[in-house]
Amino acid sequence: MGVAAGPIRVVVAKPGLDGHDRGAKVIARALRDAGMEVIYTGLHQTPEQIVDTAIQEDADAIGLSILSGAHNTLFAAVIDLLKEREAEDILVFGGGIIPEEDIPPLKEKGVAEIFTPGATTTSIVEWVRENVRVPPAVEPTVR
Repeated sequence: MGVAAGPIRVVVAKPGLDGHDRGAKVIARALRDAGMEVIYTGLHQTPEQIVDTAIQEDADAIGLSILSGAHNTLFAAVIDLLKEREAEDILVFGGGIIPEEDIPPLKEKGVAEIFTPGATTTSIVEWVRENVRVPPAVEPTVR
């Protein structure tokens, strides 16, 4: 995977039946104001719709916002679909009301980071900048 030119592209999505999108909109705006291209999918998206959008939009990352309690199922579905569609280079991060004990299993599944209530927009923007499109380490050549 090479490093793409242009701004970082992030799909911000609200999967499932969760009807509260204020936080997702705040994050989308913060990423946009930081110079990233943001595609906000709106409410009630299926994992398939989210992955389709990310692939079609050539996204670098997907940010999921979940307040409904269905995070284990919905995050896993997005990760599994990215693998099925050979799009594992799209980084998945998320936030919402997610119990601390659920975070390690989500990360083991492949979610890169989880932001819980109280995370600042600045910390999220910085994390995206530091973790999306990170070029692979280059081994020094010996002559």
